[in-house]
Amino acid sequence: MRPAKRWVLPATVIAAIGISWLVWVGLHHSNPDIRSSVISFTATTDREMSIRYEVVRKDKDQVLTCTLVARDYDKTVVGQIEDEIGPGLAVVQKNTEIPTRSQGVNADVVACRIK
Repeated sequence: MRPAKRWVLPATVIAAIGISWLVWVGLHHSNPDIRSSVISFTATTDREMSIRYEVVRKDKDQVLTCTLVARDYDKTVVGQIEDEIGPGLAVVQKNTEIPTRSQGVNADVVACRIK
């Protein structure tokens, strides 16, 4: 007499649902509505950082606000601004100056969001 394998059908259903969900999550999060990336940054003076960054958005008519920060050697934020990107192109590259309270060593785009 063989033992019953009642667990095979529920395990198959749960595996199919789990794999489907995993594929959906991977595809959904790999292509967000708004993406930003830093191209370069430079300490122009003791009180200012220059950052060049790119924003890619699916809807080119959206108005975006990007939070830009400058940090010092200890990774302390020494400058922060909100930079607005108006409607226009889907891919935008910007050069922006970030005023700082002391010497900055790097700059970053924290986040871009719909205004």
